[in-house]
Amino acid sequence: MAEMAWGNGGPETGLVSIARRRLLRRAVAFGWTFVRVQVASVAFAGALFAGILVTTYVRLPLAQYDAMLLYVLALTVGFYVARWETLREVGVIAVFHLLGLALEIYKVHAGSWTYPGPGATKVAGVPLYAGFMYAAVGSYICQAWRRMDLRVTAYRPVPLTILAIALYANFYTHHFWPDARWVLAGLLLLELRRTWIYFTVGASRYRIPLWSSFIAIGTMVWLAENAGTFLGAWRYPSQMDVWEVVHVGKLGSWALLVSLSFVLVATVKSTEGRLYGDPRNGPSVENATSSHEGDQSPG
Repeated sequence: MAEMAWGNGGPETGLVSIARRRLLRRAVAFGWTFVRVQVASVAFAGALFAGILVTTYVRLPLAQYDAMLLYVLALTVGFYVARWETLREVGVIAVFHLLGLALEIYKVHAGSWTYPGPGATKVAGVPLYAGFMYAAVGSYICQAWRRMDLRVTAYRPVPLTILAIALYANFYTHHFWPDARWVLAGLLLLELRRTWIYFTVGASRYRIPLWSSFIAIGTMVWLAENAGTFLGAWRYPSQMDVWEVVHVGKLGSWALLVSLSFVLVATVKSTEGRLYGDPRNGPSVENATSSHEGDQSPG
């Protein structure tokens, strides 16, 4: 009878098989839901790069950089009117744009990269739309925060803000002072050693170290940077004649710059009361199947 019920492996093998199928179904459900949320969260960035793609290959009556500026301005207004972004989030995007534009102007002046195309809306060699590429990172963090009900633990805003500002400043100062990025990165990891970020996928709550999310976002930005330079939106000196993959060292730079992005968004979320609190009992997990799932970790 046991063989008829469970097969030649016996009841224990049958139970293991059932457990594996359940685990596989949960993994597939997690992956599908996570991907859908991520796609929705990168809507602004995706629309921005769609604009770059179209303006690169479609002949327009005005220069690409000028067309892109009109497009991203309309995109920002459209996202707000459609209630995809809140007014505060639009403010965050505006701050990112200004910080990014300032960095772009400095870096282009220093010869780090260039915008080779013509445009009436270029300032000091940088098209005004360029800052919106940094704003896209801020938009993603805002969207992911809301859609996955993010909360952080052991987050100390003052030292993290100081470190984030120092990291941003180092992108300027390393051109004439010793590069301190790795020292600052070490201090950032030390500060974040106990900081976790909790998020919801489906009906379950998960957590990862905050520093690992910086690396994950930095990796995605680095991939997007490869796509942008391939399309000719901007070019590094080594890409002027023949395109090549952006140096992997830029991935680390982006991961560090993401820390500033997170601090800015976290400041906004703290005013909304969505930074701290019990991370395992947020409103998005009231229908979780069990309290045990609230402590799960995807790793």
